[in-house]
This record gives sequence, C-alpha cells and structure tokens, in this order.
Amino acid sequence: MASLVHQIPPAFRHCTARSRRSITTSATDAASKLMDTFAGKDVVRKQFLDSNQLQRLSLTLNRKELHPGVDVSSDAPAQGTPLPPGYHLVYFTPTGVESELGMDGTDKTFNAPAPFTRRMWAGGKMQFLEGTSLKVGETVEERTSLVGATPKKSRSGDEMVLVDVEKEFWGHDGLVVKDQRSWIFRPEVDVSLAARTAPIRSHRPPAFGPSTINDQQSAEGNTVRHFRWSPVGLFRFSALTFNGHMIHYNEPWTKDIERHPEVVVHGPLNLINMLDYWRDVYGKGAKETRQVTYRAMSPLYAGDKYTLRTAACEAESGNKYQLLVEKGDVVCMKGEIIGS
Repeated sequence: MASLVHQIPPAFRHCTARSRRSITTSATDAASKLMDTFAGKDVVRKQFLDSNQLQRLSLTLNRKELHPGVDVSSDAPAQGTPLPPGYHLVYFTPTGVESELGMDGTDKTFNAPAPFTRRMWAGGKMQFLEGTSLKVGETVEERTSLVGATPKKSRSGDEMVLVDVEKEFWGHDGLVVKDQRSWIFRPEVDVSLAARTAPIRSHRPPAFGPSTINDQQSAEGNTVRHFRWSPVGLFRFSALTFNGHMIHYNEPWTKDIERHPEVVVHGPLNLINMLDYWRDVYGKGAKETRQVTYRAMSPLYAGDKYTLRTAACEAESGNKYQLLVEKGDVVCMKGEIIGS
C-alpha cells in the first residue's frame, strides 16, 4: 500500500506544497493522536437492510436485474434476497449533520487530525465468508476498528497520513463480511488562496449524456467492459452512499480548489464494478466471490472512457483473477479476486 502515496497528480502536489508552510502538526504527531483516540475502541452500529436502497443501487449501476432472474426495474427485491458482493457499501452510510462534516464534505469519523483532512480512498480488501450472505430485511451489525495510522511522504516531500480501518458485518448467518479500507489524508487546502490562484479551466469536452456500460470481446476472446460515467450517475452514487465529498459533484470545488479537470469517479464505485464484472463473467453456477483485494492508482473523471478487463487468471487453481481498470495505457485501479 505504501506506493499509493506516490500516485498524487501534479495538481495535487502543487496545491499541497502551497499549504505546507502553515502546517503546525506533523504527520507523525497526527498519526499518533489518531491512534491514541481510537486504538482499542470499536464503533458499533446496527441497520435494517431495506430493499429500496438495494434497488436504487442496482439501477444506478445500469443493472435492471440484481441477480439473474431478479428484475428490479420496477419493484424492489423481496425480503431474504442476498446482497451481491460489495453492495453493502450503500448501507451504514455516514451519520451526523452537515456542520459535522469536513470542509470538503467528507465524513470525519476515523479521519486524521487537522491539518491532514483531504481524504483519498487508497485501497483495501474484502472477504466474503463461505456459506453466508447479507440479506434484505435483516438487521445487521457493523463493527469498525482502527487498525493503523502511519505517517507517509510523497515523492515531492509532502507529508500525509495513511489510515487503515477494518469493518465486520454480522447478520443472521454470523460474521458475513470483513472489509478492510485504507485512506490517505493530505494537508488541507488554503481555500481562499486556491480560489484566487485557480487556473483558467481547460476546454475539456463536457461530460453530458447518460452513463454507459457495455461489454466487448477482445481479440483473445476475453470480455472487456467499457465504462463512461456521467455527472448524473456519480451524483446518484454519492446520494446512495450519503457521501458529501464535493469532488464527486461540485464543479467549483473540484476544479478551482482541488484542481481536477472534472468531477471524480468514486473509488468504491469502481470496486463494485470489479465485483459485478467477475460475477457476470466468471460467477456461473456455484462459483462465488470469496475475496477481493484492490488498490487505486490514478483518478478517473466524469466523461472518461475506460475499461475493465482480466489481466491474468491463475491456471493452477483457476480461481484467482487479476483485474485492471485502465484509461488508455494508464492503470487506474488494480484488483485481485479469489473465487470459490
């Protein structure tokens, strides 16, 4: 995971360097403070898994069938319907009023202390325990613990904090999902300075039109999934996950303050895309997803055309798959899925 801190775009490094002079708390101090605050203290929440939320996610993903033969185009799925792998991400969303969010709209639970407040989803691992599933209509318990907080530096010398948390989801089947997540926190932006010095926006073509997802066969006969997410699709995903992070929907903040060319595709959205791709292409019969490990490498934006493909499949056991999300020659996310 350490190499992820070197994936920050040049615009991020420039803006961070401007604010570095005012940093009074080091990354080492911030990491230590976070560990002192949360080490050994689990956060426990319970939630009823309603069918409407699941239906809305499936439709946002352009999937009228949640599972083969389970049409959700007009009606929500029935009680007892199992959640597809990764779909738990639209439950246990952030709580609290708006004034408790960070300046950029992010939830501050388990965030590094100021000034390390700019969050980037870096990667993680999910394990889906065999013989279990989360189901519509059951009340599930989420147990979250802080695993680690580590000071890091980028290639440009900017300090940052890598935060690792682990979530467990317990349902009627017992422990169902283990979900480890890693975030990188960079120093906060001087918003006033960033706004005054914002460059002229690029003439990037507007990302109008509906999101598109379609499959094509490669010359080798493998399935390659093509994506193009619109701002509407990204906004709907933000709404479902109750994610107020402005880089996903607010153009002035995204372009003038954070210096992205367009609103950003969510890391968790691409993770779910990976899991859906695997179950569509390989999850036939009794085959199920047991584990996914993933790492974000480079940002993707509304309007970008990019692909998801299988880079390798372990020939010996036939159940380990290396997946790549790519925009042209740039790898934007790597993943490894282990099936049953």
